[in-house]
Amino acid sequence: MPSPLAHKLNCYVRLSEDDRMCLADAMGPSRMVAPRTDIIHEGDDPRAINVILDGWACRYRQFANGRRQIVSLLLPGDPCDPHVFLLDEMDHTIGAITPVLLGQISGSAMRDLTARSPRLDLAFHRESLATAAIQREWTVSLGSRTGIERLAHLFCELHARLTAIGLADGNTCAMPMTQNDLGDAMGQTSVHINRTLQELRGLGLITLRSRRLTIHDPAALARLAHFDAAYLHRTEVDRIVAC
Repeated sequence: MPSPLAHKLNCYVRLSEDDRMCLADAMGPSRMVAPRTDIIHEGDDPRAINVILDGWACRYRQFANGRRQIVSLLLPGDPCDPHVFLLDEMDHTIGAITPVLLGQISGSAMRDLTARSPRLDLAFHRESLATAAIQREWTVSLGSRTGIERLAHLFCELHARLTAIGLADGNTCAMPMTQNDLGDAMGQTSVHINRTLQELRGLGLITLRSRRLTIHDPAALARLAHFDAAYLHRTEVDRIVAC
């Protein structure tokens, strides 16, 4: 079975078979994580790099009163920060949204891996830069996009990311997030999210049914969201530009 991590890194740097073998050798045993279960907590010592092999997860911060902000989404192939082992403790929590198949690369294995393969070293650095670019775009959404633009942009982004790793079926992709999840990611209430989803449906732009999202008019949704996939920095993603 092709490695989801190798598939993702290949979007940034063309990997050789030796690179792929080195990556497979560095990966420790995998384990299943139940949905709505935390993978690593804020304050924990991050001794290894967690890799999402299958399923969806999120990074989040939560206040003592229960309010939560999802700060990023993790999809199959995503390393949960390839250099996190350099920190003394986690500054956020990573939680599973769906059942997650989780792999791990130890800090020492990551050091050896990037020392042995300049291409993998470059790929991990580009992945980190692209992740930072996504974070900046989320900040732009929270600060400058309207509610409907914000949700439309998230749908465009997730569809593009899933397309890049071969997990979209044309204009349709998985969407396992609940309205509460979407609200926590968008800085809105679930009631507001429900109204926004109805508005997007009413415009004929999307259908969201049985945890599947279909984008009926990708160009129109991109225009509404002011979406340009260039910030994803992936050579294998068709660039969608808002006209």
